[in-house]
Amino acid sequence: MKDRSEVIFGNRINSKAYKKALRSKKKYYKKFGDDSNADYAAVIQKNAYIGDALGVNNVLIGDLKQNAHFNEADKDFLEFDRQKGIIVGNIRMGFGHYRISMAMASAAKAMGYIPYWMDLNSYGLTTCTKVIGAQNDLYSLGSRMSKNPVFNKLVWEPMNYEGFRALSYNSSDQKNAEIMAAVYKNIPKDIPVIGTHVWPAQAAIHAGMKYVVNAIPDNWPMALHLSEGSVHTIQCHNSYMGYRILNGMDKKNVCKAMPASDLVYTGHYIDHELVSNIEADCKARIDRKKNKRPMRFLLTIGGAGAQKEIFAAIIKFLMPYIKENKAVLYINVGDYKNVWDSLVEQIPQMKKYSTQHFEDWDETYEFAGKALCNDCEINGIHGFWHSNIFEAVYCTNLLMRSCDVLVTKPSELAFYPVPKLFIKRVGKHEMWGAIHSAEAGDGTLECRDIPHTLQMMDLFLNDDILLYDMCKNIMDNKRIGLYDGAYKVVELAMGLKSKN
Repeated sequence: MKDRSEVIFGNRINSKAYKKALRSKKKYYKKFGDDSNADYAAVIQKNAYIGDALGVNNVLIGDLKQNAHFNEADKDFLEFDRQKGIIVGNIRMGFGHYRISMAMASAAKAMGYIPYWMDLNSYGLTTCTKVIGAQNDLYSLGSRMSKNPVFNKLVWEPMNYEGFRALSYNSSDQKNAEIMAAVYKNIPKDIPVIGTHVWPAQAAIHAGMKYVVNAIPDNWPMALHLSEGSVHTIQCHNSYMGYRILNGMDKKNVCKAMPASDLVYTGHYIDHELVSNIEADCKARIDRKKNKRPMRFLLTIGGAGAQKEIFAAIIKFLMPYIKENKAVLYINVGDYKNVWDSLVEQIPQMKKYSTQHFEDWDETYEFAGKALCNDCEINGIHGFWHSNIFEAVYCTNLLMRSCDVLVTKPSELAFYPVPKLFIKRVGKHEMWGAIHSAEAGDGTLECRDIPHTLQMMDLFLNDDILLYDMCKNIMDNKRIGLYDGAYKVVELAMGLKSKN
């Protein structure tokens, strides 16, 4: 097999960068051990949390008790379905890659396939998981430190924008992905793989998986996301052009282009449940606005705390509207209860109006269904916290349908078919998510400070045009297939197999 760290799409990496990649791999083996010859068993078990909703089965590797998603109460292991099975390879790094994986699983189920959830960050015994965990810790630390404006300007934004853009960065990643290939050893090689982070896609290629699709999450073209040997998919045309010519990935040098067969535009990666209900949900938002019912805002808050001050300002701004029953607030803190506790401590008046939906998935599911009923009134503040990662992430997807405005940083949620208010990014690459959404007409510009964020909140509450226009654009976008990306990725992955 060719050395994918030395030549990337015909572009030779300089010897200094290549030697750095070799040292990186050697360093991780020295720190975590070399398990490249390990013979890890692979078994299938129904996912206890989203198995029913999305048809998901977990791929468990090696020692079951060291698998983060192993359900000890269920020993009914399944066999790989070689005809209908499709692997969704992912990692947990924030919520974004999990959410994209859920979209792929949802589309696969709707299309009659069986999605296998393969989380490379859940196999505690393996060197693969240890390496990913170490890199995830570094990324989380950087995200938290980005609150410091000096660190953000001099380190964090340049790294997320230009550092990850370089082909030399991909060279090191490719070497590190060789470490991760061991987890695929006993996976049937003819089952298609969709990677929703580049590492599962790279590792699959190194392991000899035959049909690999690399679903690129961002729309700022970066070499970080390249997995040569797989078919790359992107969500918007702007990033198609950037990836096709590897724009700026070797500084000012003109790169050799990616082959056309290696890059496919699909549209946005969205869950079947959301896409199939776009018209009904948008009409419900318009009806609530016309009938002057409380406007529903959904806040999704991560654990890094980088934007806690912004969310606190939003909540304080909304409190008078909540008291007068002119606004409703959903707050999903994911699996970070400390964030909810901190907000309540900072804004004590929240307590009087808050209903806590904590650690009860059935109750959360029931609330999300009730909120879709046109005759049901929802009032006050509703806080959601679930310690399980699947529930923590999917909670936002459930609440999205009944909210009027999603308040979020311009991350993977920038592509979702719901009116969006974008707060300040975490990493400069996210800037392009807000730009794309504003051009598609389903989201605001990025509000980079609190005054502009509150101005936009005021517009949503007191101006009819903004919400009506976004809902119309979302329905128009659906008609042209903008939100069909997940279906197309699944179709592409299974199509690679059928061709052979």
